[in-house]
Amino acid sequence: MRTLTSVFTFLLLASAAFAQAPITNYEYKFKVSGLPDSIDSAVYVANYFGGKQYYYDTLTIDKNGSFTMTGDSIPGGIYSIIMWDRKSYFEFVVNEPKIEMETEFNDYINKMKVKTSAENTNFYEYLRYVNEKSELANSLKNRVKTAEGKEKDKAQEELMGIDKDVIAYKKQFMADHPDLFISKVFQASAEPEVPEYKEIKNEQERNKRRYLEFKAQYLEGVDLTDDRLLRTPVLHNKLNYYITKLTPQVPDSIIAAADMLVGMASGNKEVSKYIIHTITSKYEDSKIMGMDAVLIHMGETYYCPDKAWWLSDEKLEKFCERVGAMSPLMIGKPAPNLILLDTTGNWKNLYATDANYTVLYFWDSGCGHCKKVTPKLKDFYDEYKAKGVEVYAVGTEFENDDWKKYIHKNGLNWINVSDTPEANENAYELIQGGKTTLESLNFRDTYDIFSTPKVFLLDKDKKIVATKLSPEQIGDFIDDQLAQAGPTKDKKTSKKSEK
Repeated sequence: MRTLTSVFTFLLLASAAFAQAPITNYEYKFKVSGLPDSIDSAVYVANYFGGKQYYYDTLTIDKNGSFTMTGDSIPGGIYSIIMWDRKSYFEFVVNEPKIEMETEFNDYINKMKVKTSAENTNFYEYLRYVNEKSELANSLKNRVKTAEGKEKDKAQEELMGIDKDVIAYKKQFMADHPDLFISKVFQASAEPEVPEYKEIKNEQERNKRRYLEFKAQYLEGVDLTDDRLLRTPVLHNKLNYYITKLTPQVPDSIIAAADMLVGMASGNKEVSKYIIHTITSKYEDSKIMGMDAVLIHMGETYYCPDKAWWLSDEKLEKFCERVGAMSPLMIGKPAPNLILLDTTGNWKNLYATDANYTVLYFWDSGCGHCKKVTPKLKDFYDEYKAKGVEVYAVGTEFENDDWKKYIHKNGLNWINVSDTPEANENAYELIQGGKTTLESLNFRDTYDIFSTPKVFLLDKDKKIVATKLSPEQIGDFIDDQLAQAGPTKDKKTSKKSEK
């Protein structure tokens, strides 16, 4: 008996145009013999979508264990019948208008009789074959754990032989039944067969070649124009592995992979939506520096403006506003200038700060996380100020009394600025008089400050070079940058001297 998780997590899925027409006027009959007397009068239907299964329908089961599922339309894929205990279940393939199946409670696969459905007849032949091989494999795994010497080697060899047998079975199955949907599922789940490249003597180069070949072949059997694959356990795992394991986790590589995948799904709105949504969600709140570039690219390319047909106008507008706010704050772009008042009433211009590196720090004296970060940033500043580092710290509180007290109490001897209540009350006159700017007084929107603390590291030209760094990481980053710059300069100098 297998167990099922996440079946009763409900998901509201937007309607979409299907590249594969749904099955119409369907009638699916099932019977499960040997049910306990305590059985409830209902069973549940679930369908795969992405990496989980979701509730689809509830069916009434009679005293003989029979139940019927009918309707006008149902999308193709792999579905499950979950028994009243919400643990035991069996699967069936939806690809035909008429299905009739009978089995026995708690021995669903071995006792399954498919009376009507070529798809499910072949599907259950495969499941029985795999079950038999799985039992043999489990026995061999136990032998591998306990055996020694030649006996252990023999068990390992037999175990590898089972894998080869299953792969060969799937290949023959696909050759014998090319028109079945389950063959397409097998094809999508197949692993690439990559040569050893023994002719390449350098191990590192050989592994690189095998990786590149594996990646090139990995999606060859996956038809991203067939949305039925979304309703199987295959497609989500395949896409997730390609994005997170085979694609280098740097923005440019992820963006290129995302565009390629969306292109492969061109013509199928549901698969395209799934790929776009999955990648966007994954990198929306990434803690890795620079990954906001992925979110911005996905937003600008596939959402804004008015491209994400599956979102309401309100949600799309909010998302696009956030993308628009984040776009100017990407690594490599010049930081928006700020001109704000310090604790003594003097205007401090961010771009007038003379420093090799400027830490732009947004914080709140009452913020619990800020109270942990600020002392560490102070220790960093005391050590790195002599290396040409300055801190331009912006208080985000709307009232300044507690902010000023915290600064004086903790000896924060860097540049401390904020938008004082007085400045906001006289914003028009101050902006018109050239004292400050609208972007400065609206710095919370300008820098997308929805939580604190928030850190940007700027170079001498006030270009953003790093984000999301802790004080310790800022020091490591600067040391690394200085180490890279130092030898280069020395090398140039020595070359000139030689001439």
